[in-house]
Amino acid sequence: MMLKWLDVLKFSNNGNPEPDCRVSKTDEQWKSILTPEAYRITRQKGTEKAHSSDMCTLLDPGRYACVNCETPLFDSEEKFESGTGWPSFNQPIKNNAIAYHKDKGFGMYRIETVCNTCDAHLGHVFQDGPRPSGLRYCINAAAMKKLDTNLRKVTLGGGCFWCTEAIFQQLKGVADVKSGYSGGKVMNPTYREVTSGLTGHAEAIEITYNRDEISFYDLVNIHLMTHDPTTLNKQGADKGTQYRSIIFYRNDEERDASMSAINEVQEAYDEMIVTDLQMFEAFYEAEEYHQGYFNQNPTRAYCKVVIDPKLKKFKEKYTDRLLKDN
Repeated sequence: MMLKWLDVLKFSNNGNPEPDCRVSKTDEQWKSILTPEAYRITRQKGTEKAHSSDMCTLLDPGRYACVNCETPLFDSEEKFESGTGWPSFNQPIKNNAIAYHKDKGFGMYRIETVCNTCDAHLGHVFQDGPRPSGLRYCINAAAMKKLDTNLRKVTLGGGCFWCTEAIFQQLKGVADVKSGYSGGKVMNPTYREVTSGLTGHAEAIEITYNRDEISFYDLVNIHLMTHDPTTLNKQGADKGTQYRSIIFYRNDEERDASMSAINEVQEAYDEMIVTDLQMFEAFYEAEEYHQGYFNQNPTRAYCKVVIDPKLKKFKEKYTDRLLKDN
């Protein structure tokens, strides 16, 4: 679920989500492992000087962890240049990564953000961020450490997400696949709302992949070859804009790679490819019962009749790209 300002207020008023774990140390222990500046900010609720860190404008891929306990807090994909002088994000990496507390200091009413694992002061969150969430997590750079990672994300749509999820879960280099919704204007839509065709969202999957093992281009190429990209708003018996063929790109490089893949794959189809290219804005994870649907329900009629044949063709074509246990 994408957090909104109302969610932040609910947490600060009614209690914060449970963290995955807790880390506790004495004040002296924190002093022994932190720099004086990091200790002042995270353990004494300090604030660093605006524009004092180049992390403000750093938009390279990676993740940002708590400098105290190394719990991942934010992903670079949610980072933006706010011009405020402090690193800014519009969502935490997980809904329970951050805790929220009312702050009435300095004659202002603000919402303080702290690491939900170790209670380190991070900064504050405001409701003047970019859409769709409208949130701006204003975080002290000294409260975080950047973690370089080879993991990247790509969001694709090609009909029922039960099918696309089942296919990409088989690939080497794919770390995770989530089913969800993307491309529309409704925040946190439900499955029923999306299937109405009125939200503008497509059923989509969010793939987390290791770029050292598989490329964005390869993933797009496989996507175009494992569904019918020549049918407009239709895949098999599923009809409607929610089933459209679509590639969401996050930058110009991915857009160009997508166009190159489409041009290459076009030769395999008699009809013109109608796959939509759209700038990525947000991905909303689908309800829990949709996640890993084929793996959880292999004997269901839809899985046997629709997904099984697709998987068989996929495995025959991409044998060298499959995980070893497949």
